[in-house]
Amino acid sequence: MRIVLATGIYPPEIGGPATYVRELSLALRAKGAQVVIVAYGHRGHNDEAEGVVRVSRSGGPIARYCRYASALRRLSRGADIVEAFSSVSVGVPLWLAHIRGPKKILRLGGDFLWERATDRGDPRGLRAWYESKPLFTGLMNGLLRTFDVLVFSTEFQENLYRRFYANLPSMTVIENVNPRGTPQLHARHEPLRLLSFGRFVAFKNLPMLLEAVKQLPETTLTFVGSGPMESVLRDRVTSLRLEDRVTFLPPHHGEAKEKLFSDSDVLVVPSTTDISPNTALEARAAGLPVLLTQETGLSRALTDGMILADLSTPERIADAVRDVTEKYETYAARAAEPVPERSWGQLADEHLSLFVSIL
Repeated sequence: MRIVLATGIYPPEIGGPATYVRELSLALRAKGAQVVIVAYGHRGHNDEAEGVVRVSRSGGPIARYCRYASALRRLSRGADIVEAFSSVSVGVPLWLAHIRGPKKILRLGGDFLWERATDRGDPRGLRAWYESKPLFTGLMNGLLRTFDVLVFSTEFQENLYRRFYANLPSMTVIENVNPRGTPQLHARHEPLRLLSFGRFVAFKNLPMLLEAVKQLPETTLTFVGSGPMESVLRDRVTSLRLEDRVTFLPPHHGEAKEKLFSDSDVLVVPSTTDISPNTALEARAAGLPVLLTQETGLSRALTDGMILADLSTPERIADAVRDVTEKYETYAARAAEPVPERSWGQLADEHLSLFVSIL
């Protein structure tokens, strides 16, 4: 089977789709599939070995989308499946490419329209934002209908789309992996070491986290990642006079990421909504206590051992961190319990079963 995976980001860039596409491609190849990856960005040192074709981001969205569409037309000749991992940055070029032959699948682990709304300052979570809108029948609905199948990472998002979009194609859920790990029991440091890991974007609610840290003098916070809000966060650290307690680090991978988990006390994910936070699963697999927004799409099985709370305001974040501090030994013991593994191999099997069912 010949498969084209189309993504907006790919390692060394960070973000859920980057990790997902890379690991899925490796698992699919291990099962005999031929896989080509199309991604934006500059050429990486492993691109040839991993079958990655890069498309430049230069020249604005129209030029960028046309280049991506051209690459998709060329690379999809003779393919059985084209799976896209972004509704707009990849979905629009796929529509422009007018590809005929391969079945087209869109995998959704985020929501473009809601994320753009949060970028403009809308504070509402995903469910509340959708419930404030009429039925979606515009351009996004039309774009979604160009696919043969929509794949969601959570039932939470699938159910919202069933409610608020019209006449969509077939839909299914393929949950994220629950990574293999050897959970280790953590002992709390003084001061408490908070960790925030991932893209610096508006819906992550990171300025609120900084406001909470201001209320928690016996804590430190390490931001690991990059993104468009980095300068905003650095300015907020200065204005709050938190330079001695807040550190910024670039993206970490592999053993470096594992060491960060080992050296920290709590991973905090204060997003207004986080549909399927991979970093939370990775931290839990390492035994690191995870304080996660209660509006998450992760199933109960995947959040077992995590602490779910309302993290919508600085005061609520601060209260939740105080609770974790007071009960740290209990929460750490829960986080150190083994997790039920859901491997990339299983996820690849589910994709292959889907592919066969629609060919």
